[in-house]
Amino acid sequence: MQSIKTRSIKRSLNIWAVMSFFFIVLIILPNISVLAAVFKRPNENWLHIRKYLLRDYIANSIMLVSFTGLFASVLGTLCAWLVCAYDFPLRKFMKWALMLPLAIPPYIAAYIYGGMLSYTGVIQTFMRNRMGLQPDQKYFDIMSMKGAIFIFTFFLFPYVYIITKSFLERQSSSLIENARLLGKSSLEIFFNVILPVSRASIVAGTSLVAMEVLNDYGVVQYFGIPAFSTAIFKAWFSMGDIDSAIKLSSILMVMVVSVLVGENFMRGRRRYSLNSARAGRIVRKKLRGAHSAMASLACILVFGFGFAVPLMQLAYWGIMTYRDIITGEFISMTMTSLFMAIITSLIIMGIALVMANYCRLSGGRISKVYSRITSIGYSIPAAVISVAMIVFFISVDKSLYALVSGIGIESPKLILSTSIAMLVFAYCVRFLAVGYGSVESGFQKTGKRFHESSRMLGKNSIQTFWQVDLKLIQPALTGGFLLVFVDILKELPLTLILRPFNFNTLAIKAYQYANDEMIHEASIASLIIIGISLAAIYAFNKTGSREAE
Repeated sequence: MQSIKTRSIKRSLNIWAVMSFFFIVLIILPNISVLAAVFKRPNENWLHIRKYLLRDYIANSIMLVSFTGLFASVLGTLCAWLVCAYDFPLRKFMKWALMLPLAIPPYIAAYIYGGMLSYTGVIQTFMRNRMGLQPDQKYFDIMSMKGAIFIFTFFLFPYVYIITKSFLERQSSSLIENARLLGKSSLEIFFNVILPVSRASIVAGTSLVAMEVLNDYGVVQYFGIPAFSTAIFKAWFSMGDIDSAIKLSSILMVMVVSVLVGENFMRGRRRYSLNSARAGRIVRKKLRGAHSAMASLACILVFGFGFAVPLMQLAYWGIMTYRDIITGEFISMTMTSLFMAIITSLIIMGIALVMANYCRLSGGRISKVYSRITSIGYSIPAAVISVAMIVFFISVDKSLYALVSGIGIESPKLILSTSIAMLVFAYCVRFLAVGYGSVESGFQKTGKRFHESSRMLGKNSIQTFWQVDLKLIQPALTGGFLLVFVDILKELPLTLILRPFNFNTLAIKAYQYANDEMIHEASIASLIIIGISLAAIYAFNKTGSREAE
């Protein structure tokens, strides 16, 4: 009996459990430190914000999320339905091209369209010099709430498009055939059949769009829209008031939780699945004449506004300025950005591997809790995570200083909170969910049979992990690494707040140029980010198709 108990304890307290618990504690602690600071007595800055500014922050954030979510869901769903259900010219190209707007971060898109539509931009200049027209400025003012919604819609709709397209490609053609036999038109089939069965996918994509809008800082700051992310930055940078920043962060977190609860409510309890594994997939209908031209034109316009036009404008600006921008210092900064993203991505994938492996082997309630906690960071806006990291690391530095001083060693008061370690840790909290989701998906596809066979042959859990499990999920690991790498490379608000003094990345450099009204000079850094993102998207698609085979 004693030996059985000992074996049970050893099984539950293995290295995977210990390491997973350690990582979970590190994720939770910063958030606890913020919650503890929320209940501090309000100061004069907070009283002023609450009385005069808070209503605008809430109204603007709700407006951005609501309208962007609505337009992105409509655009993403219609594009997904077009490429899945119909055959028209350029369909094969548009099927993957409509994902490309994700390669352009919204804040870079804001800089591009702001420059293009300005008084000295290419559009108004052409109208004045070539067409002899004097355009009314009010029709070209994109730096407004409407302009921000336009930017968010066209550069975030691929979240809805990709998820909905993936769902529709697995659907049975019998759903549509039966509706047609009942005399339903194409429009009626779309509204009465396709939308209800795709609701969960559409809501999932729209919730991601809403999270990205709440997380954004670059667009709202550049367009001068008072929102929560700009308010948190202002409270911290301009006022030096961490307490007000914390209270604003807590309200923003309430909005995020509301979005997540709303997502679960919108999905409902309805589930749709195929009755037969052999059911044929949707058979595309050949469009002819005007319908064919309209479908192609619609996709071309979306692709043009969301990718082609911004990329061409950036390339033109890049040709104008590359001699002045590409210097030894710029190349060094680019290498630093890439090195930072690679190292942090490797750390995140290592943590994700440990936690996903523990969760699949244990299979208990604790593993489900751990799985939920890993997704916390991606649902929390970067500005909130930044505040949490500052509070947490300052408290750690105070404890370390007291400890070191107590044993008679001289040391600066702030060590960790002024180092690159705080930024790396924040990246890990923010993007762990991305890496974990990929690894977990890989483990689910391989199952446990190879792992159990290895254990039966006398291999321990560590040997099995290195020699069997790791090789089986290599495509998922590669895909997860690429996604995390691109997210870190594009990240702006987290890096802007937590970077050490004189530490720059490509995203920071593009932001600084644009903020100083040097839009043309921001093009090279932006082009590098977009180019790397495109390469990563291509590699991710290749990895996914190889894994499917």
